[in-house]
Amino acid sequence: MRLKISHTTDYQLTEPTKYGLQQLRITPTTNALQTVKEWRVEMIGGKLETHYTDEHGALVHLASIEPEKTDLKIFAEGEVETIDASGVFGKQIGFMPVWLYQHSTPLTRIGQGIRALVRSLDLTDKDDISRLHELCAAILRDIPYETGRTNVETSAEDAILEGAGVCQDHAHIFIAAARHMGFPARYVSGYLMMNDREMQDAGHAWAEAYVEGLGWVGFDVSNEICPDDRYVRLAVGLDYSEAAPVSGMTWGQGGASMKVMVQVQQQQ
Repeated sequence: MRLKISHTTDYQLTEPTKYGLQQLRITPTTNALQTVKEWRVEMIGGKLETHYTDEHGALVHLASIEPEKTDLKIFAEGEVETIDASGVFGKQIGFMPVWLYQHSTPLTRIGQGIRALVRSLDLTDKDDISRLHELCAAILRDIPYETGRTNVETSAEDAILEGAGVCQDHAHIFIAAARHMGFPARYVSGYLMMNDREMQDAGHAWAEAYVEGLGWVGFDVSNEICPDDRYVRLAVGLDYSEAAPVSGMTWGQGGASMKVMVQVQQQQ
């Protein structure tokens, strides 16, 4: 499937900034599941300084914010051709060994909620893939999708206590639980072509677990499926903080607001 994607991020600062630095993980790379046909990244109010490949294999642009600016626009657009491999990404890519994806982080710490969730699973006589699908179903049963209840700083344990969450929370819970079950697991950021609309107010996120004999296998808990050819991946990490599309810091007084607009459509 050939997908056309546009991604706009608007920052509004309450006070002019003295200096700012941003990491942009908004450029997909060609891999076993996708081929990037064309892609461009532009900024208004800032400058793309350099780019590099991070430890997980994602392409990262390092961008500066012009002094005394109160607004910044980041724009990415391009076309990517995808295939459906039933969620199987395959072998490890990047500098990280697979075993490091069993490392817990503040967003994916294993606490009482994660342990109770895993204990609730019926894993008797099930293979690895069936066990992970059982985990997905349990997460969506106990923590239904609901916006406005969590934020980017919400941990997997906090989302379980809240009893609701979005795709980021579902991915963090899956990752923590899968690691507790003995699987290396990681966070994936990217795009999803929705069946009911082209315009979205955010990108998408899902999780991957490493299964012996298959490699990395994706699980989109929020949509109860393994990623197919409607998905485009941007970055991976131990959690959201390592795969966020836009992250960084500014020096100066005041706060900031951010608005995101994503459009994903199929090209004929």
